[in-house]
Amino acid sequence: MRRAPLLKLVCLWLLFVVFTSGQLLQAASKPNVLLIMTDDQGWGDVRSHDNPLIETPNQDLLAKQGARFDRFFVSPVCAPTRAALLTGRYSLRTGVHGVTRGFENMRAEEITIAEMLKSAGYATGAFGKWHNGRHYPMHPNGQGFDEFFGFCGGHWNSYFDTNLERNQKPVKTKGYITDVLTDKAIDFIKQNQEQPFFCYVPYNAPHSPWIVPEKYWQKYANKGLDDKARCAYAMVDSVDENLGRLLQTLDDLKLADNTIVLFLTDNGPNSKRYNGDMRGRKGSIHEGGIRVPLFVRYPGKIRPGTVVKPIAAHIDILPTLLEFCGVESVSGIPVDGKSLVPLLTDDATENWPERMLFVDRLFRNSIPGAELPVGSVRTDRWRAAYERNKWSLYDMLADPGQKNDVAKAHPEVVKKLSAAYADWFQDVSDAGFEPIPIPVGHPSEAVTSVPANESFLQPEAGQGINYSGKGHHGYANSWLEDWTDPSASAAWHLNVLTPGKYTVTLKYTCAKQDVGCKVAVSTGDQSLTATISKPHDPPKIGNQDRVEQSDNYMRKDWATIKLGTLDLKKGCSDLKLTGVKKTGNELIDVKGIELTRE
Repeated sequence: MRRAPLLKLVCLWLLFVVFTSGQLLQAASKPNVLLIMTDDQGWGDVRSHDNPLIETPNQDLLAKQGARFDRFFVSPVCAPTRAALLTGRYSLRTGVHGVTRGFENMRAEEITIAEMLKSAGYATGAFGKWHNGRHYPMHPNGQGFDEFFGFCGGHWNSYFDTNLERNQKPVKTKGYITDVLTDKAIDFIKQNQEQPFFCYVPYNAPHSPWIVPEKYWQKYANKGLDDKARCAYAMVDSVDENLGRLLQTLDDLKLADNTIVLFLTDNGPNSKRYNGDMRGRKGSIHEGGIRVPLFVRYPGKIRPGTVVKPIAAHIDILPTLLEFCGVESVSGIPVDGKSLVPLLTDDATENWPERMLFVDRLFRNSIPGAELPVGSVRTDRWRAAYERNKWSLYDMLADPGQKNDVAKAHPEVVKKLSAAYADWFQDVSDAGFEPIPIPVGHPSEAVTSVPANESFLQPEAGQGINYSGKGHHGYANSWLEDWTDPSASAAWHLNVLTPGKYTVTLKYTCAKQDVGCKVAVSTGDQSLTATISKPHDPPKIGNQDRVEQSDNYMRKDWATIKLGTLDLKKGCSDLKLTGVKKTGNELIDVKGIELTRE
């Protein structure tokens, strides 16, 4: 009689062992994912794409060991590509329709590939440039990444011995940024080698500023290149060397056979250089602006030397990885992409259905009215492009360089593709283009940084107040300057998640002749005023640029002044910075405002 409870315990223990062993075996069988993306590297910036001037042995090897996509497409600029890659959805659905001023922010309710893989037991890490929101929960730590090391804006101004971020905390680094990011990604792989991992490495090279170590710079001397092309090739060479370090790490840890490795870039080249005689470069809706490399290696699943001919796009990466990893989507939201597994494994080209791929380009963060935005539609044969309020059509099989507009010869094709583009745009922009407000008071953030470049100026930039940098677009690291009109103002759209009292701190510089000026910060009927009583005017400093670029200047440091406390109500409201009194040539330069929850 006493044996029955003991036998029952033994049986339960055996069931537990079998169950947990099954779980461990299942976890062990799930492939790891190493997803590498470079920034502003064009299709032509790869040796195996018939560019004799650049050296990319590891990219070329990766293509030989797995699959190379012949016609793979992304968005014309950085942030939209990243949003589509991470969600499997066209970027306009996610709220992303620009690269700065907050238009790059992805709605927090979007479900990323990191969140889906994390729910299936994956360790998740991102190392590099995020560019889909710096405020929690749009921050990568709020979008499924356990570990984040890098920066959240559209570009970074310093590449040597710089300050980056690790999980929302500043970190001082030593060395060249591409090497540093690789070091952190390798550490992550080593720390998580006993469980499935998703390692996302979005390098910021070869995006400007044009900064690269001397050994790479000298390697591309005397090749007849202008300085931008020379630096771009040198930066890509550096990335390629670090790609080799990542691949070697997988070999050393005996993880290569169970790791899917993907390498792609986020748009066309960021300067005039070899691009396969295609029309356009970064920012263009034509082939040269959005066709990029994609190499995928998965030993035992993808035959070495596979070439995928049908068109594919960034929206396809998420469903492809989910299928390879055996993970069900947890979003409940339909994606726009298709799994490419049949093309990668089954040679299903003949049975692959024809499809249309769409791309938009909302220039300078413009928000369209009733009209369609600039954009294009791609099929396996055609590219129809909408620019300057008219459609053009190109036969990409007969005319890959897009030399001849054949719209008049094929009106039925133009009619079909233009109607499809109109329907697509209406569908993906259904949620509208209202700026996503800055979340304030999230439990994961005690201090909310409200940066200058996410402000909206009144009147517009250049009329008594400006964003710093060439073009005054308000890029990621810009500040407010040339504030000559005290009636001009900057406003930020906020969404207060946790109501209460917040201390307001202003980050500024002030020239000696402008001391005594007054500014005010207000929301609703509350206002705080500050008089600037001491000068703080450090010079603008450049970097180690090979090509000087005014957008990449920095201030060495910023002064701070506490203005007082505001009682913020729950919900959406505007925070406004206005001038009160000017005593010299202009008011202060402003880096941003910090709101600290009491």
